[in-house]
Amino acid sequence: MVHGGGKQMTRYLAERGIESRFVNGLRVTTPETIDGVLKVFAGSVNHGLVSALVAAGARAVGLSGIDACLAEAEQFDPALGAVGRVVSSDPDILNLLTDNGYVPVVACVAGDRRGHIYNVNADQMAAACAAAYRAEILLFLTDVPGVKGAGDEVIPELSVPECERLIEQGIATGGMQAKLNAASDAVRRGVGQVLICPGAAPGIVTQALEGKAVGTRLTLEVPRGV
Repeated sequence: MVHGGGKQMTRYLAERGIESRFVNGLRVTTPETIDGVLKVFAGSVNHGLVSALVAAGARAVGLSGIDACLAEAEQFDPALGAVGRVVSSDPDILNLLTDNGYVPVVACVAGDRRGHIYNVNADQMAAACAAAYRAEILLFLTDVPGVKGAGDEVIPELSVPECERLIEQGIATGGMQAKLNAASDAVRRGVGQVLICPGAAPGIVTQALEGKAVGTRLTLEVPRGV
């Protein structure tokens, strides 16, 4: 499991009088913000999820991308501050844990070999981990029913070129733009498919993995039947 915690982060910063600013769905990360990133993403949110999974019977272990160089990053854009782009991912720690029956829970924080810490978009972190882990399916659980078209309808299937058109036409913007970019990157790097689904729907993970028509399914190229 890879997670973010944007709403909790925004609330944490607001309580301290720090305004949250976003550019193309990515949070501008100042030195004050990176301190919150560690406390919220790698702290309260991560351990809250681990506790919930343990209560459900899983052997969950909390991590961030910094641990064992799971995700190495570089600065994405100086205008965004300490926002990172994952440049390499080492799945050894994921393999070690899953091979022994543990569930890794990864916060979207990465680092480099010089000691820098970066805030990484959770979708991009998930894509990097999934590609390194050679996952067949990457499931994005979000607060919308799927990717919507110009008429506000949920699009059941998308290819990478179609994602690019949605972004170019200004239909997919902000957080959805970032999500489609990450999903496209994942399938380009070998993940079989990415499912973008409503996370609050009952039984959504089972339904998605069973191939039922929920949310939006993204593949490198969507086959078109007659």
